[in-house]
Amino acid sequence: MGQVMTQPSRRQPPAARLQLKPLRERNPVAVAVAGLVIVAVIALVAYFAGDLPVIGNGTGYSAYFAEAAGLQPGNEVTIAGATVGRVTGVSLAGAKVLVSFTVKNEWVGDRTTAAIKIKTLLGDKYLALDPLGGAAQEPGQPIPLSRTTSPYDVTEAFSGLGQQISQINTGQLAQSLQALSGAFSATPPYVRSALHGLASLSATIASRDAAVTSLLAGARKITGTLAGQDANVAALLRNGNLLLAELRQRQAAIHSLLLGVQALSTQLSGLVADDQARLHPALQALGQVTSVLQRNQASLGRALALAGPYYRLLGNALGNGRWFDAYLCGLVPKSYVPGNVPAAGCQPPKP
Repeated sequence: MGQVMTQPSRRQPPAARLQLKPLRERNPVAVAVAGLVIVAVIALVAYFAGDLPVIGNGTGYSAYFAEAAGLQPGNEVTIAGATVGRVTGVSLAGAKVLVSFTVKNEWVGDRTTAAIKIKTLLGDKYLALDPLGGAAQEPGQPIPLSRTTSPYDVTEAFSGLGQQISQINTGQLAQSLQALSGAFSATPPYVRSALHGLASLSATIASRDAAVTSLLAGARKITGTLAGQDANVAALLRNGNLLLAELRQRQAAIHSLLLGVQALSTQLSGLVADDQARLHPALQALGQVTSVLQRNQASLGRALALAGPYYRLLGNALGNGRWFDAYLCGLVPKSYVPGNVPAAGCQPPKP
């Protein structure tokens, strides 16, 4: 009886059966809509990144102040001199100013005080916090006015003074005071003197009105220019800090170099002290040699002047080989000497 062999069926795993359709074969409208949705989500996440719990700017708080004192959004929020956040908003809340700010990774207590302080001489401000209290500050509850302070802005005060002076009619004020002085002419002398002095003061102010106004306008321009150069001044101060740090490092190196030079001089002093017994006789003998040479300097110079030509001729005679050249004058009669014979003297013939 024959047996029928059946081949078992091979099932492919689900991962092998699942095949993603290529992007070019999909519906382009659906792909475009999905792409726009993804781009919109990414844009929203980037726009509201500061409000996210992990990568955001921190916890938001607020505080009431009597005046803004020039505080602006973006100014620093510090605790004990360290930057912990930024000012996010400055708005008017009735007769008070509501300042919103964020604090990241720092604890803020329910008795925390806030103060607007001046950061630079150019009028830049920052918000300083002093975290006090046993419980945490509620983010939705502003810090009351009793726990906040505002600085006195000298620049704004001068600007207000300039505006007030420019609005005063100093001429009429001087006339009024002069009329008042005339009305009090029958009063005792000290009253007349006081009113006369007051009238002179008003006249002086009236005569200097244009100069004072120009001075205050110039001061306002100067403060505006300095405020515009705040970033450059801050960069200059940072570069100055880098320069001081580099000088401090160089100071340590120079100090080490001076210590090394001091140690080297100590070693040389010890070496000279140890070898002084041998160096002193050598220096004395060298001094005697130089004295002898100095006394016989003229004789040495004359000897060198005479020895120079002699050794030059000796070198010419012995420099041609292992023999020396010689010339005997007058050994042969002139009639037997061919060539150019000199008429007088004893010189070798010239070809």
